[in-house]
Amino acid sequence: MTKYLTQYKEYIIRCLEDENYDLRQLLDYHRDKISFFSHERLIHLLVMILFAVCTVITILAIVIWQTLSLIPLAILLLVLLVPYIKHYYFLENSVQQLYKYYDVIYKKVYGINQEDK
Repeated sequence: MTKYLTQYKEYIIRCLEDENYDLRQLLDYHRDKISFFSHERLIHLLVMILFAVCTVITILAIVIWQTLSLIPLAILLLVLLVPYIKHYYFLENSVQQLYKYYDVIYKKVYGINQEDK
């Protein structure tokens, strides 16, 4: 997903630089892509929250019941949680960047910002 989203952002930049590109069509296409990426972002948020909750529960179980056998599970969950946080951070920032591109395309098509309405 990281590679795909990065390539898509590069595609949008190339389209914005091309004076002959049909920006109305790009606006519709971009709106659809934003909804897909937003859905992906939501799913990754839910997975990240699930891993975080499981990690906290495991650590609390270790502390409360002094169950040392759960330490490998806690370490595994922490090791998996870090990449999920990193990936979600990338998705969040990228989707926000796509919103800004949408505003740029919208302004080029209609000559005004959506906030100006």
